Amino acid sequence: MRKINSANNQLDDMDRDILKMLIKNARVPFLNIAKKCKISGAAVHQRFRRMKQAGIIGDSHFKLNPSALGYTTCSLIGLQFQITDVGKHEEIFNRIIRIPEVVECYHITGRYSLFIKVYTKGNESLKRLIIDHLQSIPEITNTETFISLDDGFIRQLPID
Repeated sequence: MRKINSANNQLDDMDRDILKMLIKNARVPFLNIAKKCKISGAAVHQRFRRMKQAGIIGDSHFKLNPSALGYTTCSLIGLQFQITDVGKHEEIFNRIIRIPEVVECYHITGRYSLFIKVYTKGNESLKRLIIDHLQSIPEITNTETFISLDDGFIRQLPID
């Protein structure tokens, strides 16, 4: 994601209203937004394009339902490394990014080097992922796995 100079990218009330509508439904037509905001469709499109170019709006994508695809186990895994060569960190990261079940990865401070979110097709698949893909990386000295019992909530940042 591109860094944003917040001094040059101030949102006005109209921008905030547009963003709030898009957050509720990213597929809402610009003309519907224009009617609610009492501006032209072209004005909505221009504002959207400006916010996208500024990096305020990122890429859009469809959100898949993992359980409908058979991925019934969601887990968060902390990974501890024992490395002496800084280049090894990037090498480990590049191995992890190739594991399709890993859907999120965070470089963090504290006890772990990386924290990942994975979806697997059950606990046996999770066990195989941990043993075959993670613990087989020699520099990973410890993994700690947290199985999610249910999604609490997922939301966008507030638009103030």
